[in-house]
Amino acid sequence: MFSPYRKLFAVPGALRFSIAGSIARLPISMTLLSITFVIVHVKHSYTLAGTVSTGAALISTIFSPTWSRYADRLGQRKVLRFTIPFYIIFDLIFLFAISHHAPTYVWMGSIFIAEIFLPNVGGLTRRRWLWVLGEDRVQINTAYSYEALMDEIIFIIGPLIASSAATFISPAAGMIMGFSFMAVGTTLFISQRSTEPAPYKKDETKEHGFVLAMPVVQAVFFPFIFIGAFFSSTSLTVVGYSQQHHDASFTGLVLAIWAAGSGVAAIFNGTIKWKLKDASRFRINLVAILILSLPFFFVHSMWMLAVALFLSGMGVAPLIVAGYNVAEKSVPTEKVTETLAWVIAGLSLGGSLPGTITGHIIDSQGASKAFIVPMVCLLLANLATAPYLRIWRRISDH
Repeated sequence: MFSPYRKLFAVPGALRFSIAGSIARLPISMTLLSITFVIVHVKHSYTLAGTVSTGAALISTIFSPTWSRYADRLGQRKVLRFTIPFYIIFDLIFLFAISHHAPTYVWMGSIFIAEIFLPNVGGLTRRRWLWVLGEDRVQINTAYSYEALMDEIIFIIGPLIASSAATFISPAAGMIMGFSFMAVGTTLFISQRSTEPAPYKKDETKEHGFVLAMPVVQAVFFPFIFIGAFFSSTSLTVVGYSQQHHDASFTGLVLAIWAAGSGVAAIFNGTIKWKLKDASRFRINLVAILILSLPFFFVHSMWMLAVALFLSGMGVAPLIVAGYNVAEKSVPTEKVTETLAWVIAGLSLGGSLPGTITGHIIDSQGASKAFIVPMVCLLLANLATAPYLRIWRRISDH
């Protein structure tokens, strides 16, 4: 059953760069949660925390694909050596400013500037898999499933560390730990030169169109916006639900259970030689995650929340893997990293949308009522495929 993974790990250097990439992107599951803890601790407002998270995610969405494009042209090592120090420095300025009660525009501006310098390490890692595996589509599906599993492990460990640090040390401790993981992970990642994709020289004889202008990329990008909105609204609602039920220390645990459900699905997804086309699997999984998330409407305790999150998580990894496959197979090789960055940027952009309204519902009506937001997001994700039905039919037939 697990022979595809044994074959994958036998690729020279592959496991090393994947582990390094996972360490480097561990803060993605810690930073926004830690920011929420810090702002709520200092300013006592979920609405403000949601608004700041919205702005941060939006800025990351805009700039992350740019760094991915430069990574293709200049090399991953050069881009990471430039961006990561600035990201860490401005996040540290945020912590210093808000803890010393600096004006709002100072600490908020610091967090927003930091997000400008946040590259998409997950996309860079997946690009390395494509580089070392070549045209082996079965192994690429296994690699994407493995990376989805690593993402879920990250979202199991990260929230546990962030929430435990915020509860037992200080609200800022989770962010500081995240910086440490990022510094170590990126250092290990860029030190592995043998698996780094060669930079592409810009061919002046070819037209270099905007990746997001391609309808097939849009067909994945727009549903991913609402999937990202689903992720962020669910996370914020879980934080609010846990604190309103005086179980804040269990926030990381229940979020970890959500990620565990996706991790289990990722393991099995990577062992299957799918006969269904990626496009068909993507649309089926969009419906599946909506159905699997319906138990959110029946949550009345922390253990029921944990069960509902696990079931919902079962639909996440197969959906994300299918989306990656559809997107990267639809563009020229020299645009793959940027395309993957735009797909993930769709998740980030979506993550920026529901923060304010979710925070407002939590503050005014309670966290239980706020579960309506992620469910609406999943419904919209399914509806977002409608304008591209002709595209989905075409790529499902090839």
